[in-house]
Amino acid sequence: MNANIPVLPIAGGTLVRALLALVALVASWLKRFSRARQNRRQATVLAGLDRRMLADIGITRADLLDAFSEPFWDDPTALLRERAIERRLGFPRATRPVAVENDFRRPPTDRPARQAI
Repeated sequence: MNANIPVLPIAGGTLVRALLALVALVASWLKRFSRARQNRRQATVLAGLDRRMLADIGITRADLLDAFSEPFWDDPTALLRERAIERRLGFPRATRPVAVENDFRRPPTDRPARQAI
């Protein structure tokens, strides 16, 4: 007995799916590369600003150097954004509370303190 098994159409479908997966992978790599270049260009524009303008944004030259020292595929603008937010949310150095020795205060809560035996 001789059975005719259609091998070519099954293999052809698998080949087409593999080719489409490869094209999708290359397209995603190109998209990530393009986005990385765009982020680098934006950070380069920030690097062209003077010290006072960077201070208005909330970043320093050291932050820019840190951002550009990361690998190419990491977003340097994300690091700059984090640093600017940290500075905005942090206490100014002049008004930062100074810890006094033996000046511990229990944070306010709505439950009573535990009794130690």
